[in-house]
Amino acid sequence: MNAFQKRLGDDRGTTNPVHNFEADRPDLDFEQGTQFTYNPNVSLSLSQQRMRLPVFQVRNHILYLLEEKCRVLIVCGETGCGKSTQIPQYLLETGWGTNGIIGISEPRRIAATSLASRVADEVGCQLGSRVGYCIRFDDCTTAGVTKVKYLTEGILVCEMMRDPLLRQYSVLMIDEVHERTTETDLVLGLLRKIMKRRPDLRLIVSSATIDAEEMKDFFEEAGAEVISVEGRTHPVEIFYLENPTPDYIKAAAETVVNIHENQKLSGDILVFLTGMEEVDRCIQILQEYSQKAQQSKKKCMGGTLLPLPLYGTLSNTEQLKVFRPAPIGTRKVVVATNIAETSVTIPGIVYVVDSCFVKLKWFNSETRTDSLVVVPTSQASSEQRAGRAGRVKSGACFRLCTEESFNSLALATLPTIQRSDLSAYIVQLKALGVENILRFPTPSRPPAENVIAALESLNALGALDGEGALTKEIGYPMAEFPLEPVAAKFLLTACRPEFDCVEEALRILSMLQVQTVFLTPSSGAMALKVKKKRKVFEALEGDLVTLVNVYEAFIRMGKSRKWCQEQMVSHRGMMRAWEIKERMEQTLKKVLQGLPEGSVSLKTGSVNGDVEKLGKAITASYFMNVAYLHHSGVYKHIRSDQELTIHPTSVLCGEKLQPWLIYNEVVQTDKLYMRYLTTIQPEWLQEVASHYYEKRLDR
Repeated sequence: MNAFQKRLGDDRGTTNPVHNFEADRPDLDFEQGTQFTYNPNVSLSLSQQRMRLPVFQVRNHILYLLEEKCRVLIVCGETGCGKSTQIPQYLLETGWGTNGIIGISEPRRIAATSLASRVADEVGCQLGSRVGYCIRFDDCTTAGVTKVKYLTEGILVCEMMRDPLLRQYSVLMIDEVHERTTETDLVLGLLRKIMKRRPDLRLIVSSATIDAEEMKDFFEEAGAEVISVEGRTHPVEIFYLENPTPDYIKAAAETVVNIHENQKLSGDILVFLTGMEEVDRCIQILQEYSQKAQQSKKKCMGGTLLPLPLYGTLSNTEQLKVFRPAPIGTRKVVVATNIAETSVTIPGIVYVVDSCFVKLKWFNSETRTDSLVVVPTSQASSEQRAGRAGRVKSGACFRLCTEESFNSLALATLPTIQRSDLSAYIVQLKALGVENILRFPTPSRPPAENVIAALESLNALGALDGEGALTKEIGYPMAEFPLEPVAAKFLLTACRPEFDCVEEALRILSMLQVQTVFLTPSSGAMALKVKKKRKVFEALEGDLVTLVNVYEAFIRMGKSRKWCQEQMVSHRGMMRAWEIKERMEQTLKKVLQGLPEGSVSLKTGSVNGDVEKLGKAITASYFMNVAYLHHSGVYKHIRSDQELTIHPTSVLCGEKLQPWLIYNEVVQTDKLYMRYLTTIQPEWLQEVASHYYEKRLDR
């Protein structure tokens, strides 16, 4: 089972490196993290930079513990201390890569690729030789040569399916455990079982804010030790509100002004808010204050105020500004989302203003949708935020809640596994032979209602039978693809003789993995040009058929860069879609060989313009994502009656409202928006999904 082939255009030994993986849709929550990395020692040589990192001070201690004292080492250290890049090199330098690979799993693709590139530079080798990475659709490693391998957690789970004991590894490092993704908990639970069978395997669990004792208890049988890589910290004085505030954004701005006017110019301010819109609103309030203060020539103890935003979608240039020292006579105030809690460490902060709220993705098991909700932060999270004020000197943290309210907060933030759709998690566990999902050992147990919702969804998709076991025709093949279960169902459905639209399904799914198809306009005139060009490809049947049209034209024009420029299409994105389609097609052919003869078409079929046939295949897969046009003029989900809105980027936005739609995903900002729409006929639901809709269509 090898769903991840070498990428086309492999850059080893060539003069034209291909890094089209950067065109993939990001797997990063920009409310919680950033792709930006700040290196304060960039002017030094690589060897000097390595010695400046805090982790260098405990290098020998780490190696001694792994060699002599324990099989599981829990490393706690804040972002930027060097855990992710240096520990693998220490292991390589002392021979741990001789009898197996040193593997480092990351929760995000961008982390795996960028860290591998950095370590390859420091080791002095080509990326893909001694140091490489493996992410979905991209394997930049060399068998028998690669000794340090960065990979995503999803790839590590797939490798466990091929080799349950992970015998090719001598050391595994599970990085960024504080993010506590669903796959993090899955990997930790599986590794606890593997450690019982592999006494020679060493495990490093690395995090910025991890509850070390909880993790030590989890791996107690294997023998775990804890080591901290901490910078110097100073006392932080905590202040609370006397009365609750009705508007914490306004209260945050007022608190900043109060600090600025009454505290000497001896440190910068960091404000924690929940999202981009809130950050921008607070920045606007502070900028207006600063302008008025300058015009009135009002003298403040803090000098001039310089408000700077920080969130994941800002350009690298804008994010870099928060790391630079403020000009003489100026105090910097950084207004940030949660990324400043663990993803980056900003120098010079002495004061922290904590809104005591955070924005989290939450799965509703009744409506089967994800929502971004603003919730009170946990005590552990607030303590981490307060600690940002004690890096330079004694600091202060101003919490925008009463002390009584703070004491009633949850002790820790709920891990992702307890607030997410568990469909993919269950498919992976079942494929690994785990039958009792609720009793599977993870650091945090998933809620029963989410497990039940996932089991029901997978049963409706045909992935699980009535006994809860993976089905041979859909369940086991579904586990082979690095796709969401419903997307894998679509690909497998397209292979059935009555639909026979594999070519279109491959094109659609490959295009959906890409971040940008049409170029993003930088001006109003350019936006009109892009819209005009896009009209050529638009289909009344919706966004998925439009994507098929773009891909078909791209291939017909010989993957021409010039044609892409003329049509305002991203050549990089299209090349990445083509690469992914090639990978996916290879995997599909291997999967189909193991299915019963006659149940699928082993050839790559095409509907050749029969849009109804393609629409029915989409309906047979995404039948749970149906919206109908209510008599009030709004769309509602057929199951929950939850109100939905067409996303502004859809080709159907602004067009005549269609009675019935199927969507691929829902995203939430100010509303619940449906993305990647397809128009359908209601009778298709009875025809291809009668097991789900036979009693629900009378409205």
